[in-house]
Amino acid sequence: AGLGEAFLHSTGHGVGLDIHEEPRVSTRSTATLRPGHVVTVEPGVYLPELGGVRIEDTLLVTEGGCDRLTLAPKNPALV
Repeated sequence: AGLGEAFLHSTGHGVGLDIHEEPRVSTRSTATLRPGHVVTVEPGVYLPELGGVRIEDTLLVTEGGCDRLTLAPKNPALV
């Protein structure tokens, strides 16, 4: 949506025994997502004059794609 310059870091990370662990979800990562991995997808946009926002989902990687574990509704109007 034209906010690429405001997207300052990776998209997400693995979740396991630690809240931040491999695999990293990023264009710079060489990790391969495999069935059974639990990862976050948490894009963040930061605008110097306004502040920033992150909306996070937790996903379970499956053989056929992924299952979203975070079931909270999203309302863009609140952002």
